[in-house]
Amino acid sequence: MTTSLPQLTEMPDPQYIMVGEGHRIATYSWGEDTLPTVVLVHGFASSTRDNWVSTGWVRDLQRAGYRVLALDQRGHGASDKPHESRDYHLRQLASDVEAVLDTYLVDEASYVGYSLGARVGWEVLQDIAPRIPRAVLGGVPDGIPLARLDLDQVRALAEHGTPVTDPVTQNYVKLTERVPGNDLQALLAIATGLRASKQVDPDPAHAPQQPVLFATGSLDGIIEGSKALAAACPAGRFLEIPDRHHFNAPGSRVFREAAVEFLAG
Repeated sequence: MTTSLPQLTEMPDPQYIMVGEGHRIATYSWGEDTLPTVVLVHGFASSTRDNWVSTGWVRDLQRAGYRVLALDQRGHGASDKPHESRDYHLRQLASDVEAVLDTYLVDEASYVGYSLGARVGWEVLQDIAPRIPRAVLGGVPDGIPLARLDLDQVRALAEHGTPVTDPVTQNYVKLTERVPGNDLQALLAIATGLRASKQVDPDPAHAPQQPVLFATGSLDGIIEGSKALAAACPAGRFLEIPDRHHFNAPGSRVFREAAVEFLAG
């Protein structure tokens, strides 16, 4: 099923829901709620607009006949940005996604996540497995999310303006600066909170049982770990996104088209 839609996807005003200790999560919806739903969860230092709207994902999913539901994860986009690391444990981020589905009365949805959103998805796929029949996890790390981020250098930058010298951390900082509204103190709290989470490494012995497409850029340093997670899933498949690294893979047409095809079953 396809529909004719304009080339550019309009960004609706956020609709807020309350989660956890009274934090607001910004949510967005496109399409009729009678259509099959896909929920989109973005990566670290990104947002719904940056990860999914500007790259054409929302447009292409709508053209394929889906209703699209997305959220700005806490600490990102138009959502609240607390500065305490205790507000960003992995379990809380997964619960936020589940709260969005509950609030929108979505009984079943396919899941698409990238980077941090994919790591959160590994949890969601198991927490509410009957409600998530199919998923796409892009750029998912097999260890601690943001493990390559030098927290001391980010902290020195945020508190004293000390330049970052670590190349990988520099890339994260550039991403932070590129996306409007990012709060470096909140993003530092996210990285710190994730490292303090219990059982933060995805456990291959308890992998999702649903069909899952794993996709990682050929130039991404985490690709072998992503392949290992795909191999651990009974119904896992792996897509190597050609000539893409961790920070530009979401914009790949190859990734987008493969994901839409996979979701169609």
